[in-house]
Amino acid sequence: MKTLRSLRLLLLLLLLPLAASATHIVGGELDLQYKSGSTYTLSLNLYFDAINGDPLALDQSLIASIFVKATNQRVVNVTLPLTSNTFVQYTNPACAVGSLSTRKLVYTKDITLDITTYANPGGYYVAVERCCRNISISNIMNPAGAAQTFYLEFPAVVRSGAAFIDSTPRIFPPLGDYACRGELFYYDFGGQDIDGDSLAYDMVTPLNGHASAAVGNTAPLPSAAPYAPITWSPSLSAANQIPGTSALGINARTGRLTVRATNLGLFVFGVRCAEFRKGVKIGETRRDFQLYVLNCPTNLAPRLQVHPANSATLYRPGRDTLRLLPGGNRCLTIRYTDSDPNSVLTMSTRPVNFTVPAPTFTTSTSGTVRAAGAPDTLTATLCFPDCADTKGKVYLLDLIVADNGCSLPKHDTVRVAFTATQGTNAAPVLSSSFPPAPAPTVDTAPTVVRVTLGLRYTATLTGTDANRNALALAAVGEGFDLAAMGMQFTAQNGAGLANGTFAWEPTCAAVAAIGTSNGLVVHFKLTETGPCVPLPQERTIRFEVVPVTELTAFRPPNVITPNGDGLNDFLRMPDLPVDFCDNKFAGIKIFSRWGQQIFASAEREFQWGGQGAGGLYYYLATYTDGRKFKGWVEVIP
Repeated sequence: MKTLRSLRLLLLLLLLPLAASATHIVGGELDLQYKSGSTYTLSLNLYFDAINGDPLALDQSLIASIFVKATNQRVVNVTLPLTSNTFVQYTNPACAVGSLSTRKLVYTKDITLDITTYANPGGYYVAVERCCRNISISNIMNPAGAAQTFYLEFPAVVRSGAAFIDSTPRIFPPLGDYACRGELFYYDFGGQDIDGDSLAYDMVTPLNGHASAAVGNTAPLPSAAPYAPITWSPSLSAANQIPGTSALGINARTGRLTVRATNLGLFVFGVRCAEFRKGVKIGETRRDFQLYVLNCPTNLAPRLQVHPANSATLYRPGRDTLRLLPGGNRCLTIRYTDSDPNSVLTMSTRPVNFTVPAPTFTTSTSGTVRAAGAPDTLTATLCFPDCADTKGKVYLLDLIVADNGCSLPKHDTVRVAFTATQGTNAAPVLSSSFPPAPAPTVDTAPTVVRVTLGLRYTATLTGTDANRNALALAAVGEGFDLAAMGMQFTAQNGAGLANGTFAWEPTCAAVAAIGTSNGLVVHFKLTETGPCVPLPQERTIRFEVVPVTELTAFRPPNVITPNGDGLNDFLRMPDLPVDFCDNKFAGIKIFSRWGQQIFASAEREFQWGGQGAGGLYYYLATYTDGRKFKGWVEVIP
């Protein structure tokens, strides 16, 4: 490992004046995360100088205030208790020095944002004010009296009459790194948004606000906006916060910070992350942080070379394109080294314009060079999967070697362009005794199978593969367990052939479980294992349960002749729809032409012989599921 002795000594000398300081704030940001209902979690992450900070300034709670953005009217004050106190980590812990240490203090509390209070279309902002910053900051005026305002904007929780849920984007946690003068420093401030909103980053002037050194170690009640910014030192600005041959900047899309500083010292800087939904800005959060720029020992970048396997030919980035063919060599040999003694090197890959299938290293990817007993150059082998297929496109892959230099690793990158073609592997074939699937989506559209209540239904499935690869059949219920519903599926799997049997004897319990969902859907899948496997083959069946007898028409008699001759003497309805589990015959009522009920029965096998007088009568038969059958019958004595 590169020696740190001279660097540690330099840091101790540079940071010695800070020991007498009673200031403490390094930076921080506010965060608002949705939980459920109207509940959100409001947090403040405050970064505290663990070496020079005044212990009396380590607050056990801080006050956050929420304001209406359009009017600056205060809505509520929230006391945030200290819930976490941890150290900020270095990218490379071996680069840590005793005079540079930062704590992350988290203050958090659940709050309620109800739709009656937080409906202003202009949105809201949260603020926390605290003094003071580190006294040795180099790029602002009067750092000993400079405070910080932690600031966050969020939208109304209702929009167009509907709930509008938003959480603050989570930008990556800061690290305890320092920058070396004249060397490129980089750090990823880019974040993720749980709501899928678009994020944009820019550099902003840190906010000072209303707090001051006169307040001392007391955290004041936040005032409403506007908040005064800090005052930059001469020639510096939001666009030039840390001077350098390339000043501190941030990629607006990725959030990657870069700077090649030319001046030594301690520099504060501000970053804003704004979130957009459907092209409209809905919120923002700001982070202040600081960066030490030091003189560091010389650290030369590592180097790497790439060769196609078993070839002495050197791959030429930007000129060569690898062509990976079936049966051919699909590996690369990578040689990497470093001019510095005792360097620990690590290889990695980064796909540029594709995701899978990614190549893998088949050898070790790290080691030490130019140490006693260590080689000058390391070798690694990288192989592309046999199934890699770029479909005629050129894919790009970065091969990266990094050292263990301080404060951050140095890299060398070779971008490899390649095309790949996989060998032929025909998809397996799935056949079954189920009815044919409906067109046009033969492979995926559900097929309806009607199974009679109480009768056993069986079906067989067969999978075959011309390549004799291993096959497996499986059945999965959509939102239910097959066994719990009384369904059975067994399979005999093997090389090139798989057989399965499905069986079901539906009961009224199944009918009750189906309810109004119009069937039980089962997915039958045939999967293949082996090299370059195709997608699974699938049949989807929707099972519906029908009664034992399902009549197409109900036609009761409309004339009876109750004259005792044994012919058509009674009104009967043997053709009424059959009972179906809990959907049963409830009863029948017969009425005179004037609406007077003259007969009623709850028996399906009822019979009615008239009222002794001829005429026209009306009937109403009902079922427990709400079905009704009504009509008329004429009585002829």
